[in-house]
Amino acid sequence: MLPFSLYFYRMNKVFFLICMLWAQNTWAQNMDIKQMKKDVYFLADDRLMGRGTGSEGNKEAAHYIAHQFKKLKLKPLISGTSYYQPFTATVRKVKVADSLRPTQNIIGYLDNGAAKTIIIGAHYDHLGEGKQGSSKDSLGWGKIHNGADDNASGVAGMLALAKYYSKNKIKEPYNFLFIAFGAEELGLLGSKHYIDNPVIPMNNIEFMINYDMIGRYNPEVGLSVIGFGTAQEWPTIFNQISTPLKYNKKYGGKGGSDQTYFYLAGKPVLFFHTEGHEDYHMPTDDAEKVNYTDLKKIVQLTANVIDKATLYTQLHFQKSE
Repeated sequence: MLPFSLYFYRMNKVFFLICMLWAQNTWAQNMDIKQMKKDVYFLADDRLMGRGTGSEGNKEAAHYIAHQFKKLKLKPLISGTSYYQPFTATVRKVKVADSLRPTQNIIGYLDNGAAKTIIIGAHYDHLGEGKQGSSKDSLGWGKIHNGADDNASGVAGMLALAKYYSKNKIKEPYNFLFIAFGAEELGLLGSKHYIDNPVIPMNNIEFMINYDMIGRYNPEVGLSVIGFGTAQEWPTIFNQISTPLKYNKKYGGKGGSDQTYFYLAGKPVLFFHTEGHEDYHMPTDDAEKVNYTDLKKIVQLTANVIDKATLYTQLHFQKSE
């Protein structure tokens, strides 16, 4: 028989975990769909001119995200005072006069005093007026590409999780680093810059979650969960979660978005993606076409995955390709 003191300690720990999961799940059910919709409509408004890297609209999007981080009282880590991690991006796909463009990642930190940190990221740039390459519209030069799904939806999801974890009155056993990556559309340049210049030692990063195009869920296609094979624990964690969403397991850690460099750096990753559609990289990717109800469900699923992951002392990376 266990000594009473040890038995009492263990029962208290179990009770704490039960309370934590109940509170987290209750908060997840109440995630603010109105705020996510507001975020997408702001970022995908014509006024931001498609958020092309280096543009005034891109800067305005960056300021909006930094303001949200400040409202949530996330810590700025760049020189202790700034949310902006500046770098210079290069346009290579097309010949343009301003091929060198100043831009930035936006980074906010939720410090829970833990040894390890989870990164949650989404890129906030898009194609601007179709002059930097990658438009699927053969007549797209000079047309605003608003990028509501790609990737205002991902930024809205990231901000929803930032609000969730900063407002739930629970100190999780992980810290959280929220990163809005710049210049993803020019070749994952923001995430590459971060990996080369991390604000937290990479040894202290437990895993990375990336949102890129999570706004057009189609039940016939499902949600792609890329990186399912990058941690030994991911299958067990997902098996413990109930979700109304159909999801497709894709085991590799690469996949054309910002989680790639974290995977190559030896970190478990998950990349949530609702697949392509007729508006992908077109001027018609607008805010009214986003499926906000299922966007919320994807964020809830992610929160449940993270909450289950907090019950492990660590996740074990495995190379999946």
